[in-house]
Amino acid sequence: MSEQETKKEQQQYVSLKYFGIPKLGPYVKPLKKVIFCMAFLCLLAGFIDTLTPLFQQYALNHFVELKTLDTLVPFILLYLGILTFQTIINMISASQAGRIEMNVSKDMRRASFNHLQTLSFSYYNQNSVGYIHSRVMSDTGRIGALVSWSLMDGVWNLTYMIGAIVVMLLLNWKMALMVLVIVPLAALASVYFQRHLVRLNRRVREINSQISSGFNEGITGAKTTKTLVAEERMEEDFGKTSRGMFKTATRTSHYRSLFISTITFTSYIALALVLWRGGHITIAGLMELGTLAAFSNYALNLMEPIRWIVRAVSDLITVQVNIERFTRLMETKSDVADSPEIIEKYGDAFHPKKENWEPLHGDVEFRDVSFMYPDGDEYVLEHFNLKVPQGTNVAIVGETGAGKSTLVNLVCRFFEPTSGQILIDGRDARERSQLWLHSNIGYVLQTPHLFSGTVKENLLYGKPDATMEQIEAAVKSVSAEGIIERMEKGYDSDVGEGGDLLSTGEKQLLSFARAILADPRIFVLDEATSSIDTVTEKLIQDAIEHLMKGRTSFVIAHRLSTIRQADVILVVKDGKIIEQGRHKDLMKQKGYYYNLYTRQFAEESTQNAF
Repeated sequence: MSEQETKKEQQQYVSLKYFGIPKLGPYVKPLKKVIFCMAFLCLLAGFIDTLTPLFQQYALNHFVELKTLDTLVPFILLYLGILTFQTIINMISASQAGRIEMNVSKDMRRASFNHLQTLSFSYYNQNSVGYIHSRVMSDTGRIGALVSWSLMDGVWNLTYMIGAIVVMLLLNWKMALMVLVIVPLAALASVYFQRHLVRLNRRVREINSQISSGFNEGITGAKTTKTLVAEERMEEDFGKTSRGMFKTATRTSHYRSLFISTITFTSYIALALVLWRGGHITIAGLMELGTLAAFSNYALNLMEPIRWIVRAVSDLITVQVNIERFTRLMETKSDVADSPEIIEKYGDAFHPKKENWEPLHGDVEFRDVSFMYPDGDEYVLEHFNLKVPQGTNVAIVGETGAGKSTLVNLVCRFFEPTSGQILIDGRDARERSQLWLHSNIGYVLQTPHLFSGTVKENLLYGKPDATMEQIEAAVKSVSAEGIIERMEKGYDSDVGEGGDLLSTGEKQLLSFARAILADPRIFVLDEATSSIDTVTEKLIQDAIEHLMKGRTSFVIAHRLSTIRQADVILVVKDGKIIEQGRHKDLMKQKGYYYNLYTRQFAEESTQNAF
């Protein structure tokens, strides 16, 4: 490791020492009464366990040494009563620990999921599904276990350890010091091993995210893998990641086992010294047999809290990494965000103030807009100007990968312009909330997505309070009623995960119906008819032409023949708009659009001939 990397690792280590538990306050605070109750019961249980060896001392000294059975019955009843009481305490505290774990994990997962809904597209472009999934599920689960079971064990072990040390000091302070010598040795071992475990555990979590991502790609891309006969390549890539995980996890386990074994070995050496010294004292008649037995019991059982401290330090290091990752997600700021003043007036995605929302008419203007993607290094748009009056149909054409989606992403405010303004109804889009704008946009993607559930549930995403008559009207407007009729349960039929029980064309039609049901003022169609046969496409084109009257629309076109009636056509090449105008005007120029159109027309004519 280079000097620079070592310094960076040390900085991360220092940050972890002071970073963690305070960040969990919002998720732990609502459960403070339950946590306090659990901690109190564990404290009581630890105290009772501290007293248990004293029963053994009394039994040996009184019943064995004195050879009498006096007070035996009261002794047994008291002992059984204490054990029963302790059992009840343990049951209640364990139940409360489970409740804390589930509630903390639930609240953290809900908070992280909701926060993810507020992040811009750039975050999802830069982070894989596995990376995000491990933060929402795995990290929160580990943190939930920390503030529940680890806390419960910690209170019990610390209470017992302190109580046992106090009693041992009272019984024989010299032998007690022989046991306590393990504490500084454990501290020294912790300092040595901790840095290695922090680094290795962070690496394990990173590789685990890669494995989750690999699983996701392997499952979602199973059809593609089979059609490309790429099973061997997928197995090789996944195997490489798994081997990396194995090596790093093995090394982590090696350090952890050395850590625990070193402390445990030192502990038993100290215990052996105590038993050797205590045996001599007892033989010399300076200590009663029951006292030696009780002291030995304390010394032996003291190993468990010490071993727990060792394990707790190791686990805390791991969980600190989880806390770091979770907090980093929660502190990630969206590239597109409303100002506090806008949120105060219009609300946010989860608390909208619709009473303050102005009606949207549909005038859109690009005013000296330049744009560069957050992870890019060159401008996609530079000083671009365009006025789109309400009701205008804007078509965007170009080769695959030319950057056609950039314009509509800016209109929808999925990204903010690097410079310049995008005006909606004459006002900068940033002067009103994202939710206000998105609620007035109907977006139909080239690759449609349906949520798990029924057809009706998916359509209602467009308008949750829509009546059945409105749903049926939207379906008929895009000629999708045939899909519903063919399904066994009609609108109550399940569409499968991601709509996998339907064909791409059927999903596309339902996506159209969902967008129309929302009754938006701005339509965005991102090559939305590319997955539909030409007959259905013609029906949809006629429906769209009727439905879009008076609405502003942006159409990213795959088939150029479908956008000849557009009010303005923007021709995109290499992320730049090189031509714009109506179809007839662009054809007269005989430029890039002319060549694109004639080439596609020739290809379609050839296909139709066969």
